[in-house]
Amino acid sequence: METTDVRPLAAQWIKPPSRDALIADGQSRRERMPREALAQLITTGRDPMAILDAQDATRVPELVPIRTERMAASAFSFYRGTAALMADDLARSPGTDLLVASCGDAHVSNFGLYASPQRTLVFDLNDFDESAWAPWEWDLKRLVTSIVIAGQSTSRDDGLVRDAALSAVRTYARALAHGAQRSPLHRFYNRFDAQAALDSDDQETRDAVRKASRDAEKRTAARAARRLTERGADGRLSFVEAPPTMTHVEAAIEQRLIDVYGDYLRSANVDIRMLLQKYVKSDLARRVVGVGSVGTRCYLLALQDGDDNALLLQAKEAGQSVLIQYGRVPQPKGVEAHIAEHGDGGRVVAMQRILQAVSDPFLGHVHGLPADGGAERSFYVRQFHDKKGGFEVDTLEASAYRWYAEACAATLARAHGQTPDATTVVGYLGGGKVAGEAIVEWAYAYAALSRADWELFRRHRGVGE
Repeated sequence: METTDVRPLAAQWIKPPSRDALIADGQSRRERMPREALAQLITTGRDPMAILDAQDATRVPELVPIRTERMAASAFSFYRGTAALMADDLARSPGTDLLVASCGDAHVSNFGLYASPQRTLVFDLNDFDESAWAPWEWDLKRLVTSIVIAGQSTSRDDGLVRDAALSAVRTYARALAHGAQRSPLHRFYNRFDAQAALDSDDQETRDAVRKASRDAEKRTAARAARRLTERGADGRLSFVEAPPTMTHVEAAIEQRLIDVYGDYLRSANVDIRMLLQKYVKSDLARRVVGVGSVGTRCYLLALQDGDDNALLLQAKEAGQSVLIQYGRVPQPKGVEAHIAEHGDGGRVVAMQRILQAVSDPFLGHVHGLPADGGAERSFYVRQFHDKKGGFEVDTLEASAYRWYAEACAATLARAHGQTPDATTVVGYLGGGKVAGEAIVEWAYAYAALSRADWELFRRHRGVGE
C-alpha cells in the first residue's frame, strides 16, 4: 500500500484570505458597527483635569510650569498636549474592533520632513511616543480634529475647514484602498517625498513645500552642534547652558549613561555600532522639548571624533502609551512581550520602524537611565536635528492648507496599510463618504469639547488670572 509523504510545510500550509474576502469581511462589519455611529461622542464620566494632573505628577517638577504655559498658549497647543484625554474619550465612544499599528498622536504637527538615509527629504509621521495598536479610526479622528482646531484657531473660513476635514477622510479611504490593490511588498516600499509636492500644479503648495524644505535642509546636526555646544581648552565639546530649557545633569546621571551606553549600541543596527566606534562621548545635558512632552526626561548626548566632528544623539523618555493607559486597548501578545523585554523605549522604536517608510538609522533604546530619586526609566534614542522640518499650518494659504490635510491623510493611510487588517478596513470604509461625514461630525464636536477643556485648564492652572 502506497503512503503519501506529506512534508512539514505542506502539512501546515493554509492559504491566506484573498483581498476580496477581506473586503467582504469589512463590509459585513458595518452591520455590527454602522459607519454613521462613528459620529457619536460620549462624554459621561470624563475628568480631563485629573488626567493632566496625574501626568504632571510623574514629570520633572520644575518643568511642569513650562508645560502649562505652552499648553495654555492656544486651543491648538492645548490639543497637541492632550493625547491622553482623547484616548480616554475615544475609549468610551463607539468604535470598530479593527486594530492597526497606530501613531497614537497623529495631529497635523506630527507630520513633516526629515532626511532619509539616502539624504533625500521624505514626508512622513515623525512622533511615535504614544504608538501602539488601536482601532484605525482613532488616529484618523485625531488627525481630522486637528485639521478643524488648527483651522478654527487661525480664523479660517468654516467652509474651507470643513472641506479640508472631509477631504482628508476621503483621501485616507482612497489611499488605503489603492494600497490594498498592491502586493504587501509594494506597499512596504511606498513612500512620499518633497519632490512630488514640488511638481504640483498649485503655486501655493509649491511655495509652502519649498519653504519647509529650505528650513529642513538647514536643520543639520552640524548646525545644532555649532549652536548648542562650545569647545573647551582641551578640545572637549560641552553644551552651552540655557536654563531651564538646557541644563547639565548630575554626575550620577552621567555615570549611568556611561554604564548603559552599551545597551543602546546593542539595540542599534550593526552598521551604526561600527560607525559610533569612531566617536567618543563628550557631554550630556537635559533639554526641554515639544508641548505635551515637556517635563518628561530628555537628554542630548554630544559625541565627537578625533578631528572635532560632532554628532548629537537625543535620548527621550518613553512612558506607557496613552492608547494602552487611557484608551485601554488590549495589545497583541507579541507587542506585550516586546514591551516586557525591551521597555516602552523598545515599543517606540519598533512602532516607528513599522509606521515610517524610512526611519532614522540611529534608532535604538535603553532601559535604566535614572530619573529623580534614582528610579529607572525607559528611553528611545535617535539622531538630533537630521534635516527635520515641518509646516506652519497657521500660515498656509487656502489651497496649501487643503493639500496639507490630504498629504497627512495619505501618509497615515500608508502607515496603517502595513497592518494585516488594513484591507478589512478598506471594505468597512468604502469610498469614505458615509464614514467621512460621521468622522467630521465627531471632529467638530470634539473640537468644541477640547476648546472647553482648554478654557477649564487655564482656570484650573491659574493662567491669565
